[in-house]
Amino acid sequence: MQLFLRPLGRPSGSYGKPGGAVQPIRLAIMAVAWLAMAAATLTTGQAEDRPIRIVVLGDSLSAGFGLAAQDALPAKLERSLKAKGYNVAIENAGVSGDTAAGGLGRLDWSVPDGTDAVILELGANDALRGADPKQTRASLEAIIRRLKERRIAVLLAGMLAPRNFGEDYLKAFDPIYPELAAKYDLVLYPFILDVVAGDRALNLSDGVHPTAPGVDIIASRMLPKVEELIARVKSRP
Repeated sequence: MQLFLRPLGRPSGSYGKPGGAVQPIRLAIMAVAWLAMAAATLTTGQAEDRPIRIVVLGDSLSAGFGLAAQDALPAKLERSLKAKGYNVAIENAGVSGDTAAGGLGRLDWSVPDGTDAVILELGANDALRGADPKQTRASLEAIIRRLKERRIAVLLAGMLAPRNFGEDYLKAFDPIYPELAAKYDLVLYPFILDVVAGDRALNLSDGVHPTAPGVDIIASRMLPKVEELIARVKSRP
């Protein structure tokens, strides 16, 4: 049997040789890699460009009862956040007269798909009407659970019962918000009307709803908590 051996030295063919067979393969691999990097960069850029979508699910205190739309709490929070460089879009889903149960009933269409965070501001009408605190708690907890299931971050805006409702009612109602916030690890703003409640200069003639300057105070005091909410959205895996 005769063996034919290739002489030692430079290999035949053009492996690695300019203009040879491997050059198109190398270029193709580089092109695919470049396209993959470009696609990843584009996707990341689009994600960074998309505003953080926040819905304020509430009652007349967030709807802006008696005020122009631009003076309502959601609008003022959005302007304040944008002035600080945040890319946000805040939707006003406040309905005057709404209760915690009412908010639960309209949750799915008030908080659409694509929402990143919710400021939950409900319970004031429950308290004013002397509603059973157990029912208010149950409705708020159901809202929170459903939002958590949808991976939506929550800021819970607290409410206090009217001080003339008796000690038993206060003891049953007031702890609802801090207890739910602790149980579900929510951002908590303890009392939506802090500083504003009871000040005639900061409320409309009904003594219940804030004036535009009153809303300014609420927005300013709540802003750090909303920034904490946004930080949670950004840190999600």
